[in-house]
Amino acid sequence: MRALRIGLCLLFAFCVLALGAVEVWSISIMEISAAALFLWWAVVIYRNPDPRIYWNPLTAPVLGLWVIGLFQLVLHGTAYPYLTRVMLLKVAAYLLVLFLLAQAFRERKDLQRLAWFVMALGFVVSLVGIAQYFTAGPEIYWMSDLKVNAEPFGPYVNRNHFAGFVELTLPTGIALLAFRGVKRDLIPLATLLTVVPVSAILLSASRAGIIGFVVELAVLVLLARNRKAWEGKRAAGIVILALAAFAIVAWVGAGRTVERFSGLTVHDVLLGRRITMFQGAARIFRHYPIKGCGLGTLVDVFPAYEPAYDGKLIDHVHDDYIEGLAETGLLGGLCGILFLYTMYREGRKNFTADQGHFSRGLHAGAIMAVSGLLLHSFADFNLQIPANALLFLMQAYLVTAPPVAAEAAAQRIRRRATRDSAAEPQE
Repeated sequence: MRALRIGLCLLFAFCVLALGAVEVWSISIMEISAAALFLWWAVVIYRNPDPRIYWNPLTAPVLGLWVIGLFQLVLHGTAYPYLTRVMLLKVAAYLLVLFLLAQAFRERKDLQRLAWFVMALGFVVSLVGIAQYFTAGPEIYWMSDLKVNAEPFGPYVNRNHFAGFVELTLPTGIALLAFRGVKRDLIPLATLLTVVPVSAILLSASRAGIIGFVVELAVLVLLARNRKAWEGKRAAGIVILALAAFAIVAWVGAGRTVERFSGLTVHDVLLGRRITMFQGAARIFRHYPIKGCGLGTLVDVFPAYEPAYDGKLIDHVHDDYIEGLAETGLLGGLCGILFLYTMYREGRKNFTADQGHFSRGLHAGAIMAVSGLLLHSFADFNLQIPANALLFLMQAYLVTAPPVAAEAAAQRIRRRATRDSAAEPQE
C-alpha cells in the first residue's frame, strides 16, 4: 500500500499547486489519477491472499449524493445533462479518494507521515503565497500568462480559497503541538511549519477565513479543556505561536494587511450582492424542492431566477449549503445532514476513546479543520474547489478514523501477540 499512500499525497499536492484544480485539464488529471489509484489498489487486493477492505461510514452519504446525480441524469431530471455528467465524474473521484484513504491510512506510522505531509504542504504553499503577495501582484507563480483579474494568493485565484486551504491544513500542527502529539526534538520543526501558515492566512485578509481560524482555535480550547494533555506549558506554547505569527505579519507589513481587511476592494463581493445570490438560489430550491435543478447546473439555471442582474456570470453563490440544496434538493440535503451527523458522532466517540497523544491530537486537528471550513462555507464556496474538497474529505476521514494506541502500548501489544503465537502448540 506504500505506492497508494504516496499516490494519494501526490494527488493532494498536485490539486493544490495546480491552481486548486479548477481548470478542465487539472480536473481531468485529478479524475484519471483517482481512477488509476483505485485500479492499483484493486490489483494489490486481488493478489493478496488475505485481502481486507475497510469501510468508512462517510462513504455512504457521499455515494448517496452521487446516486442522486445519476438519477437526475438517467431520469432527465436535470436542467443541463452535460453539466451534471461532468459533476458526476468529479464526485466519483471524491468518492474514490475517500474510499482509498480508509484503505491506505490506518496504522500509526502511516498516519504520522500523513500528518507531517499536511503540515509540510501547508508550510510550502503558505511560504509561496507570502512571497507572491509582496512580489508578484496579480500573477501566480510569477508568470504573466497566469495573471488574473482577481486577488490571488499562493496558487489560488481567490484569496478566500487560499484561506480555506490554510483552515484545512493548519489545525493539524496546532492540535499535535497542543496535545503532545509531536516528539520533543521535533517541536521546533512543527512550530515553524505552523507559524508560517498562520501568518499567511492573516496576510490573505480573508474575513471569513480569519473568522474560521478563530473558531478553530475556540474548538481546540473546547476539546482540550477537560483533557489532562492541556497543561499550562501547552497553553503558553499556543499563545506564543499566535504571537509569533502576528509578529511576522507586523514585520513584513501589517499596514497593507489592515488596509485590505478594513475595507472592500474592487474584487470583493458586496454583502448586498451575496444576499441577492442567496435569494436566487433559494428560489431555485423552492422551484425544485425534492430533487433540485441538477447536480452542477446552477450556473445555467441561475439567470432565470436572478433577483438583481448585474451583467456578471454567476457560477457559484458564495454559500455551499444553499447551492447544494438548489442543485440536489431535499434529497441532497438529507445526504449532507447524514454526513455531518455521522462525522461528528464518530469524531466525538474517537476523540474520547483511549488512545495515544498523537492519535488524540490528530483527531482534534481534524475536528478543528472541518469545523472551520464548514463555518466558512456559509460565506464562500470552498467545497466547489476540488483541491479544498479533497482536503476536506481527508480531514473528515481523519475525524472518523479509528483511534490508535500510543507507541509504547502498541509495542506491548505486538510483543504479547508474538509470545502468544509462539506459545501455541504445534500440531
